Amino acid sequence: MEHQVARRVTIADVAEAAGVSKTAVSFAFNNPTRLNIDTATRIMAIADELGYRPDPVARMLTQRRTGTIGILTPQALTSIFANPFFGMFSAGVAGVAEEAGYGLYFISPLHGSLSRAISRATVDGVVAIGLAADHPEIAEIRRAGLPMTTVDSDHFEKVPSVDVDDEGGAVAAAEHLIGLGHRDVLVIAIERAEHAPSGAEDVVARRLRGYRSAFQSAGIEIGEDDVIVSQATFAGGLDAIERAWRAGKRPTAIGAIRGLRDRGLTIPDDVSVVGFDDIELAQTTDPPLTTIHQPIRGKGEEAVRLLLDLIAGRGVPTEHRRLAAELIVRASTAAAPTSRGK
Repeated sequence: MEHQVARRVTIADVAEAAGVSKTAVSFAFNNPTRLNIDTATRIMAIADELGYRPDPVARMLTQRRTGTIGILTPQALTSIFANPFFGMFSAGVAGVAEEAGYGLYFISPLHGSLSRAISRATVDGVVAIGLAADHPEIAEIRRAGLPMTTVDSDHFEKVPSVDVDDEGGAVAAAEHLIGLGHRDVLVIAIERAEHAPSGAEDVVARRLRGYRSAFQSAGIEIGEDDVIVSQATFAGGLDAIERAWRAGKRPTAIGAIRGLRDRGLTIPDDVSVVGFDDIELAQTTDPPLTTIHQPIRGKGEEAVRLLLDLIAGRGVPTEHRRLAAELIVRASTAAAPTSRGK
């Protein structure tokens, strides 16, 4: 016996059963205030009885809303999700979006092209992460008339933004090490994404400026050879330590743990380690990591709140929110070996 697929209940079926027009049924679902309350209630009850569900595409066109927020990432998702930071950031984004009834659409370069990916994305607004003001995708989003907020990016004209006090956090980290007597320092910097801003407002530039200014105030120069650039992954940290050791670097303060232990060094007796971000793993490393805490989830939450305000027509296009960074001292830092016993 051949299996028959049940016919989908249509808006016309509901209209006929309720004795109203298809327009009235549409109003009941999309704009019930335009109907008498009894009529709207009766239509909804009949629709429920018949098992009618509005076509999502038709409803989207009627309301001019998709119910979806785009998260524009400068790298492929396989790279982005390997970064623990992005998982925490996404949790913040998702929490606020879901509470407001919105889904998420992650937009990453399609065959190497963010522009191509954006053209295929059907969203109500975009949270853009780490893009330069002159990046072509920014112009494309504006041409599409999409509301947008940015995170860890340049400050764009008439675009709300969220970042953290990266420079202040870096200063706090450097001053902590200086106070412990460290003078030989290696900085492991985050590798810039292909589409990241290259100007002074870049996260990497702000942090390096903070490190350098604090050490310079103490009479210590951080040269180009004292900065190793790596990907923001565990493998990237290991690679940075390997390259530093091949270059003959033997600092007393650095930004990675496992690679040091693989070389027989003890933390913090031989080398002190300071991180930036305070991802959840920082508390469970051996030893627990001294780090600059930034509200990663809070970044995502604030970015979505700003975007929802724009979508609703109540946002302030020039609003910029800078979140605080705070030094969290744990067991991975101690007095420099050369300053002990003095």
